[in-house]
Amino acid sequence: MAADAPALTRTETDSLGSMEIPADAYWGIHTARAEANFPITKRPISVYPDLVIALAMVKQASARANRDIGVLDPEKADLIDRAAQRVIDGEFHDQFTVGVIQGGAGTSTNMNANEVITNIALELAGREKGDYAFLSPIDHTNRSQSTNDVYPTAVKIGLSLNLRALLDELDLLRRAFLNKSHEFHDVLKVGRTQLQDAVPMTLGQEFHGFATTLGEDHSRLTENASLMFEVNMGATAIGTGITANPNYAPTVIKHLREITGLPLETASDLVESTSDTGAFMSFSASLKRNAIKLSKICNDLRLLSSGPQAGLGEINLPAKQAGSSIMPGKVNPVIPEVVNQVAFAVAGADVTVTMAVEGGQLQLNAFEPVIAHSIFQSITWMRQAMWTLRVNCVDGITANRDRLGAMVGASVGVVTALTPFIGYAASAALAKTALLTNRNVADLVVEAGLMTRDEVMKQISPARLSGLETVTAAIPVIAAEDLES
Repeated sequence: MAADAPALTRTETDSLGSMEIPADAYWGIHTARAEANFPITKRPISVYPDLVIALAMVKQASARANRDIGVLDPEKADLIDRAAQRVIDGEFHDQFTVGVIQGGAGTSTNMNANEVITNIALELAGREKGDYAFLSPIDHTNRSQSTNDVYPTAVKIGLSLNLRALLDELDLLRRAFLNKSHEFHDVLKVGRTQLQDAVPMTLGQEFHGFATTLGEDHSRLTENASLMFEVNMGATAIGTGITANPNYAPTVIKHLREITGLPLETASDLVESTSDTGAFMSFSASLKRNAIKLSKICNDLRLLSSGPQAGLGEINLPAKQAGSSIMPGKVNPVIPEVVNQVAFAVAGADVTVTMAVEGGQLQLNAFEPVIAHSIFQSITWMRQAMWTLRVNCVDGITANRDRLGAMVGASVGVVTALTPFIGYAASAALAKTALLTNRNVADLVVEAGLMTRDEVMKQISPARLSGLETVTAAIPVIAAEDLES
């Protein structure tokens, strides 16, 4: 090696001994040990950028709070602040390398953040990476903190940031269904209950129902998001605030609000807040609700588009790819199918979160990493599923108007609209006759002398059949046997 060649490694030391760390790495010995110990998912925490950003926000707020209360030199606080901002701005995310699933209640994630931000700050100061005598990942960047308040706080902030994009995509999907409801407002079809013919409705009403249920989920997710706003910064190890100045908690929450733009609050009981993870379970449950309802909508889309010849064939989904390696011309509903599978995964993740919440012991829940991973994955997959459902499916749906019209015309379900005028018994008898003879209900009503042709056609107009316009009159007593005689 030439005398002036740069060193390929640097030596770092912790309580377990020393290790050689790549000279150009911004992470250090704690991260290196975690990489060796947790080769589980092969997915680093950087796959969730909002979590990385949230960690940097916590470190930035802590540096400012420690400066304000006089426990951190202003020069060092400024270096940490500036370094954290670079991570918030999207730099150095590739240096957050520890696995998403890890033992230690998130300690490895916290130390990864401490080391990266510290080494960025050292470079800003014109010093070498690893010069921890000047600026320490633990004594300075982690001052007044513990993993046990940093990690859950960062997870809550990260989820809040991540949820914004999900809510935006959910609203776009709702609007896509709403647009289709307007497009199909005058398309009559046969409604079904228990997969059997029921009464007429419009395709627009069906799609409007999809839009409404997604709007309700938007509200529920927004409500549950507020659970993420109570944090335990200042709790340190178990909620007693040991090693932290009494002024730290109110000062750091002030800075966190300013940095994140979120209405964060310090928990009233830091011991309880440090040990309890119930908020994550409630938040996960709201995600599962949305996923399951979205999956039900996709089931309906697959049923309505089934065929195209031997199924319901009421709507056409956009053809996106060849559906079979053996059946020429077959096209499958691949977009709703992938959304279904995402919903199954979200439901499974919710079970994981529930088990992890229950698994907490005494003053800490050690399983917050799998809680965080499960919820971040659910949000990420759901957002992407909603996007592909909207862009690759819903926006391109068309109605088979001729087929729908023919089914309504042949359906005995239209007789339900006439029951206020001819009575239930008479309607039932006519429906039975229509099914046995395959004759049109309207013709049978007119032939029986129960209503004129104009009266019948008025009551089975699209507006009346779909319930958009309701007019009833006194029901005469007509017995079924009177029709048969």
